[in-house]
Amino acid sequence: MDLNYKLAKNKLLASDIDGCRQFFEDNGYNLEAAYCCLMEDDLKNAKELFARSAEKDVRAQWGLFLCDLAAGKVNTYPTYLQLRNFLEIDLNLLLKYYKGDYFENIIRYVDWLCTINPEVHKYIGRVLLKSGYEKEGLYFLQQAENYFYNDPELHYLFAEYYFNKNDIKNAGTYINKCLGVLPEYFPAINLQRKLKLNCQ
Repeated sequence: MDLNYKLAKNKLLASDIDGCRQFFEDNGYNLEAAYCCLMEDDLKNAKELFARSAEKDVRAQWGLFLCDLAAGKVNTYPTYLQLRNFLEIDLNLLLKYYKGDYFENIIRYVDWLCTINPEVHKYIGRVLLKSGYEKEGLYFLQQAENYFYNDPELHYLFAEYYFNKNDIKNAGTYINKCLGVLPEYFPAINLQRKLKLNCQ
């Protein structure tokens, strides 16, 4: 893979977009150029660039939907796998670029998106938690817990949050819930070991 491409992509992902769009456009990287346009609030050109690759590229198909979602004007459906593979990554990118308006527009559709992929609340909650929006992240994880209770990963996210807050009781409770659903879930087993070490 081209070293210059790697450098430009790493800059884009690190929210250092200066010069990236021009490089991607000049070298025919339509998908990456489209993401630059999205982060620069140029939704029209973002959609045009995504559309060039949409026939053969699932990520570009998702990108077209994402542009409409970010604008709050949805008229197509995403697939289960698109939500699973791309939503969390792109929400994280939007937060890195301080695209709160886009993020809020996406959240308005959360209940509808959950009819397509029931893990959507969890994805949003995890992004918010990892980005420092703890209250909001917990809210979305709690929404997921209301209807997706037998998800070991969801219980682990709660356990990890409480462990990082040094809330031993709640961390232990959620570790037990996680292992009650999936006894061999390694992240929870590992966290349980750490918890026991902290308690000694």
